[in-house]
Amino acid sequence: MESSSCKKASFAKACRHNLTSQHERKWADFSYARESWGWGIEVQTNFEKKCLPNAKFGFLSAALFSSLVVHHDVFAADTVFDELRFGMSASINGSGTHESGIFPSATIFFDPLSSGEAVTWQQSILEPRIYLGTSVGTGDGADQVYGGLAWTLDVTEKLFVELGLGGTVHNGDLNDDGTNGPKLGCRFLFREQVAVGYRITDNWQILATADHSSHADLCDGPNDGLSHAGLAVGYSF
Repeated sequence: MESSSCKKASFAKACRHNLTSQHERKWADFSYARESWGWGIEVQTNFEKKCLPNAKFGFLSAALFSSLVVHHDVFAADTVFDELRFGMSASINGSGTHESGIFPSATIFFDPLSSGEAVTWQQSILEPRIYLGTSVGTGDGADQVYGGLAWTLDVTEKLFVELGLGGTVHNGDLNDDGTNGPKLGCRFLFREQVAVGYRITDNWQILATADHSSHADLCDGPNDGLSHAGLAVGYSF
């Protein structure tokens, strides 16, 4: 009987030890899993904080670039964005109102009315191009931002004449302050431009240009005006 009781007691003790060991192992496994899971969440969170903004920025940049490419193709196909022109000019004002330095310029031409498809000169008059540009004075000259309408008349298949009418805003002197250079009276001026061009290829052309800006005595103050002449190179799309 004593032997049987001892055996039962030993068996119960062994069972309790086994259950305790199993419980400890499960708890250890659970603790490890919890720590591993928490570490994984922390790594994932750090990854999102550090990498996702860059990924989002890269995605937006790629989307923007793709959009620009698509829109460029659409504009080229519809001939809305028609020409990009770069020029260089110098002042041709008189000695008292002459501007020093040279004037690099950039102009964009738009053709929403498809003026290149005009058959008669009457159609050409009714279908001008729209232009927007800027010129920068490298010496004591005035900077300008200008825009307007431009008409092109073909003299031959290669030779053409261009006339532009519009306006400009500048940062030149308005009143006589005792310094050299033109005194312009108004911040906003009328602007006319004329060019004689030659088409080198279907896309490239070279032009001799001239422009004049003044307020036509429509505002108070001096009206010396701005006048330039130079050369330009254009690329048609």
